[in-house]
Amino acid sequence: MTPPIDASGPPEPADMETKIPVNFAYIGRNFAAGDLDGAGDLDSSSSSAFSDCNSDRSGEFPTASSQSRRLRVACASDDSDDLIRQLVSDLDSCCLEEQKQAALEIRLLAKNKPENRVRIARAGAIKPLIALISSSDPQVQEYGVTAILNLSLCDENKELIAASGAIKPLVRALRTGTSTAKENAACALLRLSQIEENKVAIGRSGAIPLLVSLLETGGSRGKKDASTALYSLCSAKENKVRAVQAGAMRPLVELMADLGSSMVDKAAFVVSTLVGTAEGRAALVEEGGIPVLVELVEVGTQRQKEIAVALLLELCEDSVTYRTMVAREGAIPPLVALSQSGTNRGKQKAETLIQLLRQPRSGDAAART
Repeated sequence: MTPPIDASGPPEPADMETKIPVNFAYIGRNFAAGDLDGAGDLDSSSSSAFSDCNSDRSGEFPTASSQSRRLRVACASDDSDDLIRQLVSDLDSCCLEEQKQAALEIRLLAKNKPENRVRIARAGAIKPLIALISSSDPQVQEYGVTAILNLSLCDENKELIAASGAIKPLVRALRTGTSTAKENAACALLRLSQIEENKVAIGRSGAIPLLVSLLETGGSRGKKDASTALYSLCSAKENKVRAVQAGAMRPLVELMADLGSSMVDKAAFVVSTLVGTAEGRAALVEEGGIPVLVELVEVGTQRQKEIAVALLLELCEDSVTYRTMVAREGAIPPLVALSQSGTNRGKQKAETLIQLLRQPRSGDAAART
């Protein structure tokens, strides 16, 4: 295995209100030996490319209602338990407007005061909020999704949310919700995926094709949320295959090719989780990934150059066919330049890849094609 990339840079979050640093253990990434081969331990660098989904980025109350004034007082007080109990009771109301208002206030209580997240969960809010995620009213669904997202920011709540049956309703919201509901559902699923056993359950629930769709068609925030969720989920092998089968490689390659966007690094790190499979490598080549990676080696940032070299190494390590394609794309001159001017790790990766590309192109004994 080649040495890990040691690059740093500011996180590019999906416009989070607050920022929680993501590290290898926190995001739940544990690669087995050889899992990424030439790609190396990219996670040391990925922590600065990804930011964890935090509390919702929605606005405050649309009107200065008596309920909103009551909530502001409660947010400023030391004891909002009575209000929380009343709001949880209102979630079960027969009146849609009362349910909507209660979900909105719970969402904001959980957003504004972290200590309220445990109080709200202990008051029994999670199951009725999950029920609201299946509401036919788009706004009620959005408030339910967002409240669950805010509650999931407390690690103590994540297991309870998953055990209470939140995964399938969140996946439905990812399919049918408003743009905000979809984005917050992606963030909530990311939070739940930080419990290892939930990764497979989320993948089997149909989330991955919907996240790929959000990656393709979502706005800037939606793309960031989808890529972060896919990065976490695809540490599970069967989810890698699902992502490739869902067509994830095409939008990822397109995002890597958009050098002026903030998505290049994020897309590349998601690709790094997929190229550990033969299907992922074949899809990367089929979708035109080799010229994009060679261009990154030539004109990308220092971190992008190193990620691109790592991915090219993964392709070329055991495949003469892919080595030939990479060499024909003109990779050797920018690799030589990187081997002379990059970081120590970048130089080593570039030199290793140059040696591979200059080997006789025959005897593909362990071809991955």
